[in-house]
Amino acid sequence: MKPAEKHRPDPPPAAPPGARVIDFPVAPPARRRARHLAVVLSFLLLVALPTALCGWYLWTRAADQFASRVAFSVRTEEAGSAIELLGGMTEISGSSSSDTDILYAFLQSQDLVERIDAALDLRAIWSRVDPRLDPVFAYHAPGTIEDLVDHWNRMVRIGYDSSTGLIDIRVLAFDPDDAQAIAQAIRDASAEMINDLSAAAREDATRYARLERDRTELRLTEARVALTAFRNRTRIVDPTIDTAGQTGLVNTLQAQLAEALIDLDLLRETTRASDPRIDQAERRITVIENRIEAERSVLGRTGEGTAYADLVAEYERLASDRDFALEAYTAARAGYDAALAEAQRQSRYLAAHIRPTLSEAARYPERPLILGLVVLFLFLAWAVVVLVAYALRDRR
Repeated sequence: MKPAEKHRPDPPPAAPPGARVIDFPVAPPARRRARHLAVVLSFLLLVALPTALCGWYLWTRAADQFASRVAFSVRTEEAGSAIELLGGMTEISGSSSSDTDILYAFLQSQDLVERIDAALDLRAIWSRVDPRLDPVFAYHAPGTIEDLVDHWNRMVRIGYDSSTGLIDIRVLAFDPDDAQAIAQAIRDASAEMINDLSAAAREDATRYARLERDRTELRLTEARVALTAFRNRTRIVDPTIDTAGQTGLVNTLQAQLAEALIDLDLLRETTRASDPRIDQAERRITVIENRIEAERSVLGRTGEGTAYADLVAEYERLASDRDFALEAYTAARAGYDAALAEAQRQSRYLAAHIRPTLSEAARYPERPLILGLVVLFLFLAWAVVVLVAYALRDRR
């Protein structure tokens, strides 16, 4: 047997007599129809032609752009007391998420754009390339502030990591020095804004303590002025001292009177009634009694006819008001110093992790990436259109 005959397939078995033979139709060969040409034409119009136009624009008309990067975060440094530092129970520094959120919103605000535009003239920087040659990436000056903010959001990319509090900024410009200048201006404005936040927080923390200190200081001044006016009016520095002196003198006279009365009684018991020493003792007693009465009258009235006790009461009231105001002022001053020290312990500052860089090569716009995204979206859009068209045709 020959090798060719060995592998020859067996012929199909013959149909039994009387069996019905069914002939299946054979599909005709595929022919080019109008819908196929429409699909190809739509691909050329919706995908190929826009892709070619986009590539032509990116490589022939789009101007080169230089990038400058800067990264920073908001840090809060708290200097604890000596005991806390020795115990190791205080956190020296940390990030403040709320301050970083505020700064992130500020970096996208119109206020920041206006500040940097006033300092650097953003309109001139971003319109160095003629907008008629590059209408996509160049700024159409002068425009409104809203137009400038929109272009700012296109040229300045702000990345914010909420977990670490790090803000990463990329600035694009047609000149590397301009990009670095804008990045530096953003960093300076951010530092100024954080300093304002720190000053406002310090002001809020010490406002009440300062108002209380000023109020108690005014009260102490008024009490001192009232006491000085009393002394000028009465010509008495301290009525309590004068009263103590007069009272001491009266007590001394009373002791002398008691001693003179005892001597008189002894003389009357040991001598005759005609003894001249008895007359002297009686005169001495009379003088002492008159002096006591005179001193008591001095304590009862002043030269202005005012009771001395009323002057003492008025002085004691003024003195107590002064002493109370002094204690209140001392406590308020201590509270203000404590609040000021606490506010100074918590200081916010902008920590720059990456200073504004100066680019040496133009890496933007990212032409291959942009072209690839354009091709992808055009192809997807074309595919959706073709599928919808075929779905509608099949429903007919």
